[in-house]
Amino acid sequence: MARDRFTFDFDPACGDAPLTAARQDIVIGRWQGLRDLLRSTGPDWLSRGHRVRTLAQACADSSAMESWLAAEPDSADALVLRAATETARAFSVAIASGRGVPIDQHRIDLAVQACLRAAEAYPEDPTPWISLISVARLYPSGVRRQDLARWWDELHRRDPYSMEGHLQVLHYYSARWHGTHGLMYDFARDAAGAAPPGCPLPVLVQYARVEEYRHALDTAHGQSAAMGLGQHWDHDGAVGDVRRTWQRWIMGRRDPAAVAPGELRDLHCLAHAACLAGLPDIGGALLRMAGRRALRTPWSYTGDPVRQLTKWHGSPA
Repeated sequence: MARDRFTFDFDPACGDAPLTAARQDIVIGRWQGLRDLLRSTGPDWLSRGHRVRTLAQACADSSAMESWLAAEPDSADALVLRAATETARAFSVAIASGRGVPIDQHRIDLAVQACLRAAEAYPEDPTPWISLISVARLYPSGVRRQDLARWWDELHRRDPYSMEGHLQVLHYYSARWHGTHGLMYDFARDAAGAAPPGCPLPVLVQYARVEEYRHALDTAHGQSAAMGLGQHWDHDGAVGDVRRTWQRWIMGRRDPAAVAPGELRDLHCLAHAACLAGLPDIGGALLRMAGRRALRTPWSYTGDPVRQLTKWHGSPA
């Protein structure tokens, strides 16, 4: 009965109270809260990236970002948010059009130009380069290898252990976009191997497993009984990967229990993988670290998120 009383909070801000306040400002058409939040965040790239991505999703359906730029056209923070917002808008158009249906290239070009303008306005910030790599996969044939490599170098120079940056490259290299399972896993394992103790990059291997699963579902037209999916999460290799990520990332952290809002998605990805790998001790411990803060993905790919989270949250440590 105690579990029934436990409710999960699917807050897009992941517990970031100042971010929640800024998102509320967007609803009422007030842009000053966006400016104040990003100004106070400064060069904390983890927090800044999380806040910019979350604000961009909220700004995509509003004119708040345009109002800010109209008032402060040379604001570097505003230009960075515009780049992320145009990227979010381009993906919204792609989702509405349906998978495999090309969208107006002008829409993609607009986002790319916004990213390059933001990178010029705020040279130290890795965030525009992350947006650029993200939107690049919307081109039907991707981008030239030289361009992707150059953008990656720019990002890596500014934030070599950027989880979001690595994740966007992983998506690009996936079979769902412009690569293969092999290329995607090679990238994930290389990044994981180069990561220092306590760095979340090893969880890229779990993200890759989610991407492989989604590709299998796409090709099977949503039929989860497709050949090969039965042991997708719990074969020996998958189990070993979860244990390695737990050891290198969580056990290598100075304070394993402290989870920043920008890390919550990574934590849930590893928790999901652990639970489905038959490792409830690791999965339960990770979910207790997250507390009530919850995300629907990747849980929604394998069932009802609330039911799965409720089932595994009380697993013994």
